Amino acid sequence: MALIPRLDIAALDAQLVDPLTKGLPFNAPALRLGDIGAQGWNVLEGDVPMPVAVIRQARVEANSAWMAAFTQGNGLVIAPHGKTTMAPYLFDLQIADGAWAITVATVQQMQVCRHFGVCRVLMANQPIGQQAVNACFAALADREFELYCLVDGEEGLRQLAEGAGRAQPPAGNPLRVLVEVGFPGGRTGARTPETALALARKIAATEGLALAGFECFEGLLPAPEAVDELLDVVADLTRQAIAEGLLPSSGPVIISAGGSAFFDRVGERFNAHDFPAPVLRVLRSGCYLTHDCMGYAAAFERICQQTRLTLPPGGLVPALEVWAQVQSVPEARRALLSMGKRDVGFDAGLPIPQYWYRPGSAMEEPQPIPPGYKTAALNDQHCHLELPQGSELQVGDLVGFGIGHPCTTFDRWSLLLAVDEDYNVLKAVKTFF
Repeated sequence: MALIPRLDIAALDAQLVDPLTKGLPFNAPALRLGDIGAQGWNVLEGDVPMPVAVIRQARVEANSAWMAAFTQGNGLVIAPHGKTTMAPYLFDLQIADGAWAITVATVQQMQVCRHFGVCRVLMANQPIGQQAVNACFAALADREFELYCLVDGEEGLRQLAEGAGRAQPPAGNPLRVLVEVGFPGGRTGARTPETALALARKIAATEGLALAGFECFEGLLPAPEAVDELLDVVADLTRQAIAEGLLPSSGPVIISAGGSAFFDRVGERFNAHDFPAPVLRVLRSGCYLTHDCMGYAAAFERICQQTRLTLPPGGLVPALEVWAQVQSVPEARRALLSMGKRDVGFDAGLPIPQYWYRPGSAMEEPQPIPPGYKTAALNDQHCHLELPQGSELQVGDLVGFGIGHPCTTFDRWSLLLAVDEDYNVLKAVKTFF
């Protein structure tokens, strides 16, 4: 199994940012990204404007290392969802920890990966329309670049076949295609095993395309038992396609699933199947990198209690926070803070207040916020925070919030700040949404 090389971080470090960038001080000069960590800024001491999104560097490194140990210990490889963060600095961390590929959802995201040197991309989507299809085949002109994409129906396959006719990929570098297996009421994906296998046969016979395997996205299923059934279908189809000789002997046979909330089930079910040829079991989790304190935290607790797989020491911990400042306490039981829907995701639940800090006080570090504090609502630029009776919170205090579903907080920031445990800024993490 060939891994992919580290990225061209020097090119990223050289990019300039200025105070028009959200998260930087208004009077900061134009700076190279690579120089931001040398400015001596501290999030808690008023050096950066509020709100600010921070990544706790030690925690994100520990999460990346934990998942690397998990996959290596359980016969899996990881092609993490780069679309979660769209941050090449974080891609590079995942690649350093053994990522086999980076997973994206769109042609634009694929191009970001290519720009910074990701040489193997799994597009967990079906390219549709001449613009997207042509982009896929144009990328393959670089013989060092491998691209995998999905197909779930006849029309999608027809469009890829026509794209191959317009721009035949170089010999030895076809567009590698995974048949997507779905379920009723789910997202994309062939709805029956018979449809999926018929598509596989046609892909294998199409010039310019190569059948690479089968995959699914199980994240919308309600329970582990339903996930197991879908994963077993994917495994059964893979075994049948191998038996029919549909999969090329020159490359790995891929069997893959999303696995952010159910990565234990992906490992257990795929490992329960024997195949008549070598198979690469590819996990595509992405949210593990920063984790959260809501849905994925609950999913990880279930995994720890139920899985039969080997779990490395430690575990996943929340590494992404959004900090805001108290702007007003207009009522005894309500404060308004400088954070809103434009700053933090709320699709998986309202952010949870976790820490507080009073700049200029005798407090040496942020303190856990006491019971009774709750986010009541978010406006565009304001957070309504319910206070317990006798709350000490006052105007100017800082509150650090935990989040749910990291994807929808990352995409609100073109720049996040990586910090140490004292909230000193170590570097800037640029995103490309």
